[in-house]
Amino acid sequence: MAYRETEKMRNRKSEARKRIFQCAFQCVMKGGFRNAQITHVAQAAGVATGTIYRYFDSKEELFAEIFRSATQREVDKVAEALATEGNAVTRLEAALRQFAERALRGPTMAWSLIAEPVDPKVEAERILYRQAYARHFEQAIRDGIEEGSIPPQEARQSSTCLVGAIAESLVGPLSPAQAESDQTNSPEHQQPLVDSIVCFCIQGLTGTRR
Repeated sequence: MAYRETEKMRNRKSEARKRIFQCAFQCVMKGGFRNAQITHVAQAAGVATGTIYRYFDSKEELFAEIFRSATQREVDKVAEALATEGNAVTRLEAALRQFAERALRGPTMAWSLIAEPVDPKVEAERILYRQAYARHFEQAIRDGIEEGSIPPQEARQSSTCLVGAIAESLVGPLSPAQAESDQTNSPEHQQPLVDSIVCFCIQGLTGTRR
């Protein structure tokens, strides 16, 4: 007679997988992917190390899922900002500011998502999500061109330039060495940095300062 998994067993497996994922997510939030060792995750989740591989094919697959979950949250926040009222330039400014401010509030996770050296499977996810950001920016740029708030330009190319500019401008401030300094973490230092990033990006799109 073939074994049939009970509903109770399925729920138990689902809860175990969720607990492992959440513990791994917390490890990444605290110290990045490089510090999220499988032994630490297993200990935090209260399972044997080998048990993790019953639910995830590899460490890389677990990390890729964490990356997808964390980055999708940030993409959604950018999309929300772009869906607010105002012309395209105002909405793009709000989205860029949202991106930068959230990154600086959570520098360890932001560094992991933007710049930390990672396995190829996670790097592939990073590329996909940069493209997701670019698609949102591209649509807003097209809206701006249509309404006249943004000069005619190649919207797709401009959108990828925006993603590259804001990500690269945050690499230094988010790096573990700088993120630990009191100056970098202070609101007095962060706000001028965000303003500068947003100003540069909007000026690149429109040719005028905001």
